[in-house]
Amino acid sequence: MSKIRVLIVDDTVVVRQFVSKIFESEPDIEVVGTAANGRIAIAKIPQVNPDVVILDVEMPEMDGLEALKVMQRDYPSVRVIMFSTITERGATATLDALALGASTYVTKPTNSSSLTDAMDAVRGELVPKVRAFGGGTTTPASPPSPASAVTPRIRPPEGGRTGPRGPIEVVAIGTSTGGPNALHKILPLIRSDFPVPIVIVQHMPPLFTKLFADRLATETQLDVREGAPGEIVRPGTVWIAPGGYHMVVQHSRYGVSLNTNQDTPENSCRPAVDVLFRSVVNIYGSGTLGVVLTGMGHDGLRGCEQIHDAGGWVLAQDEETSVVWGMPGSVVQAGLADRVLPLSQMIPEMDAVVWRSREASSPKKGALA
Repeated sequence: MSKIRVLIVDDTVVVRQFVSKIFESEPDIEVVGTAANGRIAIAKIPQVNPDVVILDVEMPEMDGLEALKVMQRDYPSVRVIMFSTITERGATATLDALALGASTYVTKPTNSSSLTDAMDAVRGELVPKVRAFGGGTTTPASPPSPASAVTPRIRPPEGGRTGPRGPIEVVAIGTSTGGPNALHKILPLIRSDFPVPIVIVQHMPPLFTKLFADRLATETQLDVREGAPGEIVRPGTVWIAPGGYHMVVQHSRYGVSLNTNQDTPENSCRPAVDVLFRSVVNIYGSGTLGVVLTGMGHDGLRGCEQIHDAGGWVLAQDEETSVVWGMPGSVVQAGLADRVLPLSQMIPEMDAVVWRSREASSPKKGALA
């Protein structure tokens, strides 16, 4: 099998050496070149023919965003992973890059106690993404360990489960790699009179989620916010789980409200989709509509099992339109998805499920009280 060819672009020689060293022990990945800025990188692409470019944002002569525009135009088959800092400027530039067509991003290490810890942290994120985008085998993701495995199920046949048991009261969405662009495409399609709240986990670090929610708020008819403790969950509002915190829903004296915590990461994630989905089922039961979009790994799988068991409804993005089919693929393979849909059909189906379920449960005109 041919190796995945990687070009590393960063204006700091230490960073280029740091990232190159990460791949030294990976037998299926080869660093075919490095570059100190975007202009040099673009000149090298036809020479070294990379599958994946790891691209810094801030560089002299030609920065990462300008280089990305040229790569998208001239070398559209090359996948680009942004390598950005966890700062407001870095987060803003990264979101810009994703909108321009970057496949995903990895953040540079901060506050690591040692070089080894920093390298392990970056390796854990970077290597699986390079494999996924370079033609590796991380899609769909490896299943959970036997101790936590979900019992495989056969997908309900046509004519079996035809809808949720009762009215849908909440939509819970989980996504990761490729999720920012997916959410940018679908959330603006939701009508302002959508009758239930929407809660979302998008795997992102702190700061990124606030800026991401602010961007979505300018594009949608709904009120989009980063989740915060005490916020009352109500229709017409979308909450994005804050980076670095699990987000849950819970009963409060004023109704259902949000809470956050920094409990142990689940599926190596915080926020984790499973944590949110589990709390949603505890509050809304069969009134839950779970949606799993593009992403690496299997976060959301166990939460979808609980939604399914409670009588709720599960939608999963299809493989063809997913950037990585790990998360939705694991749900589909476990037989937990009631519908498997391309991204373009997700909102029409979500809309139909929510409205049909609520109309079916409403008292018919003329019925006896």
